[in-house]
Amino acid sequence: MNTHRNPVGWFEIYVQDMERARAFYQNTFQVTLERLESPGIELWAFPMLHDKPGCAGALAKMEGKDSGGGGTLIYFSCADCAVEAARAAQNGGRVVKEKFSIGQYGFIALLLDTEGNMIGLHSME
Repeated sequence: MNTHRNPVGWFEIYVQDMERARAFYQNTFQVTLERLESPGIELWAFPMLHDKPGCAGALAKMEGKDSGGGGTLIYFSCADCAVEAARAAQNGGRVVKEKFSIGQYGFIALLLDTEGNMIGLHSME
């Protein structure tokens, strides 16, 4: 493993209904997703800050790959994860676990998006 960067370099959240999923993520996180041209897969990328730490990624729709259940959980960084959790509920998602403390590492909340994917929210306050 390369020890000069974070271990995760990209993520994809698979969806069934791209329009519904885009609306959910754009409204919950107050961002605009950008279409990436890629053969065989529809990708809408979250804003990427190339000079900042962290991982970039996209919503993805591809024949043969379902959304929903799975063993991977992606955490989105937030100033206060309760704010995005409330927005998620207003935009068709469902809060599974309200904001709670994880000790010295801050707070997290867990929710389901409109496609059945569980995602996490993380904040230090």
